[in-house]
Amino acid sequence: MKDLTQDSIVRNIIAMAAPIAAGMLFQTLYFLVDLYFVSAIGKDAVGGVGAAGTLMFIVMALTQVLAVGAVALIAQAVGRKDRTDANVVFNQSVLLALVCAAVTLVGGYALTSAYVGAITANPQEQHEGSTYLYWFLPGLALGFAQVTMGSALRGTGIVKPAMAIQAFTVLLNALLAPVLIAGWGTGIALGVAGAGLASTVAIVAGVLLLALYFIKLEKYVAFDRALWHPQLKVWKRMLDVGLPAGGEFALMFVSMSVIYWVISDFGSAAQAGFGIGSRIMQSIFMPAMAIAFAAGPIAGQNFGAGRGARVRETFAKAVLLNTVVMVLVTVFLQWRPEVLVGFFIKESDAIDVGATFLRTISWTFIAQGVVFTCSGLFQGLGNTRPAMLSSAIRLTVFVPVAVWLSTQRGFQLERLWLVSVATVWIQALASYLLLRHQFSRRLVDAPRAMVAPVGATAAAESRG
Repeated sequence: MKDLTQDSIVRNIIAMAAPIAAGMLFQTLYFLVDLYFVSAIGKDAVGGVGAAGTLMFIVMALTQVLAVGAVALIAQAVGRKDRTDANVVFNQSVLLALVCAAVTLVGGYALTSAYVGAITANPQEQHEGSTYLYWFLPGLALGFAQVTMGSALRGTGIVKPAMAIQAFTVLLNALLAPVLIAGWGTGIALGVAGAGLASTVAIVAGVLLLALYFIKLEKYVAFDRALWHPQLKVWKRMLDVGLPAGGEFALMFVSMSVIYWVISDFGSAAQAGFGIGSRIMQSIFMPAMAIAFAAGPIAGQNFGAGRGARVRETFAKAVLLNTVVMVLVTVFLQWRPEVLVGFFIKESDAIDVGATFLRTISWTFIAQGVVFTCSGLFQGLGNTRPAMLSSAIRLTVFVPVAVWLSTQRGFQLERLWLVSVATVWIQALASYLLLRHQFSRRLVDAPRAMVAPVGATAAAESRG
């Protein structure tokens, strides 16, 4: 366990954000490695995998329910020096992860074909996307356990072990991808099925290694079967924090689905170009998201310890760091975005779509950094409803305007990207104003009084 209520805020953010960014980059590389080898199959395969990949937003929304609930409550418990409560929250989050994994597998296999068919109208893309998901679903399901264990460590201020394991799993995925997708060394090319299988095998290895770390090395929070019976009071505490955060990701999924639906008439080149461009954008967001993910537990521990001034300082320093990062990547994408897109696909029409998307959407990056940072602070404060509200405000504007534009004569994709730019800035302003409101309500006079009960209450909940 690391005490984040002491030492320099900037030093704490950087110390946590660096390995978090590395771990998130490795996570993203799962899909970029697959995409690189899948692109050799053709545009239909790229478009199908890209469309099917939007399902990740649903799974991410569900994993965030557990992850955010675990990080916020464990970080606040650490700040209060309440180890009993931290262990109760951790073990209950593991139990919920197992339930969510089972639901993901059953629901995923039952609805995959219908889901992919709703995203893309191209029959070949539907086939490729469904095949990919059939083999990737076990990995997506196990992602609940992976995220839960990593989030528990992050709540205690520890991030390096999860990053190291992520590095190993990406290396494993990179080794398996050409063998399973292209048939290197075996002569048996599985295509998009191999892409899904490679990621699943790598995730299984990562989950096993994380579990072994908790069994052998982790001391502050640990597996305790005596705490694996459902405790509804603890579930409610976790869901109160986690559900709005999951809703925030679910709204992102809705936004991505609307875009895929709107651009479906532009053909597989548009689908492939946007799919690659959006994956690159997600990779570029990694440093900013890492800073926000670091800010969450730092704010949580300081909020739990009743140190409101350090919570405010955490926000200010995180926004500053995020702005510096986002300015740098914006400059690059205004210059040569086609270099990044061209690495994954060679068709000029798809490259043009992806490059135009990245060049335009890069004007949102500073605003997106503010959104990420505010979300991290909302998690630390244990109230994520404002983050979901700001996402809902953006979606309420974006969806009807995007659909209306798509019905207009001479509609071009660039107009859709410009609408996205405008609505992200609206979301950033809303997030900032909502966070200021939370600060004025929760960090005035006695912040400690706003934190969940400790000691006896935690012990009572652990007894169910």
